[in-house]
Amino acid sequence: MDDAAAPTGDRAEQRQVELRIVQSMADIPRKAWDRLLRPGDRPFLSWTFLEALERTGCVAPDRGWLPFHLTAWAPGGDLLAAAPAYIKNDGMGDFSRDWAFGDAVRAAGGRFYPKLVVGVPFSPVTGRRILTSDGVDPTLAARMLMQLAAHTAREVGIASVHVLYHAPTEVEAFASAGLAQRVMVQYHWHNYDYRAPEDWLARLRSKRRTQCRRERREPNRQGITIRTVREAEIASDPERWAATAFELYGTTCDRYMWGGRYLNRDLFGDLFARLDGEVELVIAEREDRVIAGAINLCSPTHLYGRYWGCHEHHRFLHFNVCLYHSIDECIERGVRVFEGGAGGEHKISRGFEPAPVYSSHLFLDDKLNSLLAAALKRDAARHLESIEAWRRDRPQLG
Repeated sequence: MDDAAAPTGDRAEQRQVELRIVQSMADIPRKAWDRLLRPGDRPFLSWTFLEALERTGCVAPDRGWLPFHLTAWAPGGDLLAAAPAYIKNDGMGDFSRDWAFGDAVRAAGGRFYPKLVVGVPFSPVTGRRILTSDGVDPTLAARMLMQLAAHTAREVGIASVHVLYHAPTEVEAFASAGLAQRVMVQYHWHNYDYRAPEDWLARLRSKRRTQCRRERREPNRQGITIRTVREAEIASDPERWAATAFELYGTTCDRYMWGGRYLNRDLFGDLFARLDGEVELVIAEREDRVIAGAINLCSPTHLYGRYWGCHEHHRFLHFNVCLYHSIDECIERGVRVFEGGAGGEHKISRGFEPAPVYSSHLFLDDKLNSLLAAALKRDAARHLESIEAWRRDRPQLG
């Protein structure tokens, strides 16, 4: 889509910019995309991660994801701004949790699908959604790319636009582009310059501290060793660890998703081979055999818990593999935030704190959009008040 066909808003700024929909990451030069990244954007927003999802077929039209990336280019061909985006006809794998909104829209006689999702497939992790090169105003870039999204949506019959799990710093930019804000709650662990695990345990109230210590002792009592496979050990045999991780991932899919798997073996092999230092595997071993594990992805400042699986069930093993061990790793490595995945109020009693996570939404039907904005505003106020109440009372902390 060239500038002649671009939306009319911000015309003075847009006159030297070409706005374009790109339907494959392979059609965007890797270096051009990765030049837009900041340290906290990796690995989920890296070209390597997003392109691997497409090339291995995890993200494809027959899997419910049609790539529809939003891009802005300078006359000389430099990529100025971009956002990963996909057309979807359902909510599977995007963690939007918008089924109730879809039902309400249909009950009102409107259309919810197809929808345009701006975000990272299969990944409810917070981060920037508008990537910009140096010197480009992020707010202007958000307005231009959202205008491109809305303009193209009207042309091709898309009913709604949803920017999922974007950074808190982008709230105002998306609001200025006419999108309504949604707030949900996740539970994140924060590293307050702890020097040892006992430092963060000391912040818990006595009852919770005793509970956590008891749970943390359980693997040793059961003869289970937990450790992290990362960097050099993965690099020495990435296929072995990719196979181990995929097998663990499959146990959870078979148990809770009737065998349905969003991710395939090829993707695991690709990520373990190519995400150097950004993917790791926490494993629990008993009698020299891997019995459970969790796949983490990491940036210099954040650790992201993604997929858990087990071949054997043991008391408190899930908490130790997915939470406690990674907390210890964060303290040892100086990682600031551990996002342990969507949901899970049980995390609060284990040192995690409720955190607002933001999405922004637009319906192409003006009446529906007004109704949505009002509903989301009420919902956001409720969630923010619940978080503020927790911060006032801090029931799990001393």
